[in-house]
Amino acid sequence: MRNHKLGSVEDASIGSFGFDEQYNTFHKYGYAADPSGMHYVGDVEALKQNDGLSVYNIPQSEQKRRKIEKNREEREGEEKKEEIEPEAENPATEAWLMKNRKSPWSRKKEVVQGELTEEQKKYAEDHAKKKEEKGQQGEAKGEHYADKSTFHGKEEKDYQGRSWIEAPKDAKANNDHCYIPKRLVHTWSGHTKGVSAIRFFPKQGHLLLSAGMDCKVKIWDVYNSGKCMRTYMGHAKAVRDICFSNDGSKFLTAGYDKNIKYWDTETGQVISTFSTGKIPYVVKLNPDDDKQNILLAGMSDKKIVQWDINTGEITQEYDQHLGAVNTITFVDNNRRFVTSSDDKSLRVWEFGIPVVIKYISEPHMHSMPSISVHPNGNWLAAQSLDNQILIYSTRERFQLNKKKRFAGHIVAGYACQVNFSPDGRFVMSGDGEGKCWFWDWKSCKVFRTLKCHNGVCIGAEWHPLEQSKVATCGWDGLIKYCCIIVVGTKTSRRHHGERESRRRRNHGLAWAIRNASSLGYKTPFEFCFPLF
Repeated sequence: MRNHKLGSVEDASIGSFGFDEQYNTFHKYGYAADPSGMHYVGDVEALKQNDGLSVYNIPQSEQKRRKIEKNREEREGEEKKEEIEPEAENPATEAWLMKNRKSPWSRKKEVVQGELTEEQKKYAEDHAKKKEEKGQQGEAKGEHYADKSTFHGKEEKDYQGRSWIEAPKDAKANNDHCYIPKRLVHTWSGHTKGVSAIRFFPKQGHLLLSAGMDCKVKIWDVYNSGKCMRTYMGHAKAVRDICFSNDGSKFLTAGYDKNIKYWDTETGQVISTFSTGKIPYVVKLNPDDDKQNILLAGMSDKKIVQWDINTGEITQEYDQHLGAVNTITFVDNNRRFVTSSDDKSLRVWEFGIPVVIKYISEPHMHSMPSISVHPNGNWLAAQSLDNQILIYSTRERFQLNKKKRFAGHIVAGYACQVNFSPDGRFVMSGDGEGKCWFWDWKSCKVFRTLKCHNGVCIGAEWHPLEQSKVATCGWDGLIKYCCIIVVGTKTSRRHHGERESRRRRNHGLAWAIRNASSLGYKTPFEFCFPLF
């Protein structure tokens, strides 16, 4: 203990917990224990009322009770301080209640709204009209557009009464093996904007359906004239996806106007229109012949919606994805289907049951906007936006095949279609530079690249019957048809034969050089030219 100009100072040792306890008690109740002995300093009355307890020792129930009593005393004090108005001004009047309301049951003060100006009234009317057009709660419905089609051929039926969509009788596959095309043989031009998707007529391929960003869908002749046969107009915005029925007599279109339309291929009439108020990114019909009335659509609101085309009603919703749905692919004899989404995951579903049976998501995975099934049905090729094509098994576990990976093309940011040749020997894909890439399925090596478009090559389809022909579409508004057949004069064909003969002679000479010693000759020269 030592003297100080302000008093006496005494050193004391106290723990941090004890110091905090006494410090908080003193600031809350006005008293604290003297660390030098058994004495207390501060408010003695509060000390007696609390029996010397600190803030850490008083029960919470007691603290709550005291807080309520304190608040009540404060309210009573405020009420006593308020001046009582004269009896002439009735306190029960509405004005007095509005001025002195304290109870939650008292009427709220009404706000008087000023008159709107002419400009504000005009804006409010325009906004109300736009809201009515978009539908309730501001959610846009599918935009309506006059459905029509134009036939560009000479006659819709020939002299025998056959429709223009019927396949030629002599159309059949000549060979089971597919070959990589080498050069461009034809170009279809008719869309004023980019082409987003193409599909060959099922099984025959004599017609080619294309969806354009100019809101139109066109169907082209492949075997004969190569002209546009019919144009279908019914969407108010760009067409995103198309899908043929099994027999090709009908097809689906999905547009950015939030409508899905079911068309008659021959007549060009719209049979049905479906919409949920969201943008459909992909549409598919169930591949089973007895379930061609089932329509599945992947929407921008993270759902897969299933319709019955006959009734026009929604029969099921698959709602598990965390992003817009990009692809729907049927596997396992159409009993299951695989979906990909912007949430960078793959999900496997049992058809008709809205429960995920397999969820595939890894930290290194990217979004997969295009998926195709191998012709044998055992593998899935998924176009990943990190510039590679990944292979997944379609069996029970749906595992990634780490031994197969196809790379070299640039597709980051583009939903370029991936596809297989009909015999499964080649993998095909477009890229962001307008090229069409071909890989060997077994070795995963790049087999060939073809420069097809000036912009993005977004779609690529292999002809179902003619094994060496491939159709591609791009954002330059063109559809290209590539083939392996050499088109030229007799002279060019003769030169081609001479090159083939030289190749065979060189092959025989190489064989002789390799096997001369084993046949008993001293030198390859003696074996090849014995007269010398």
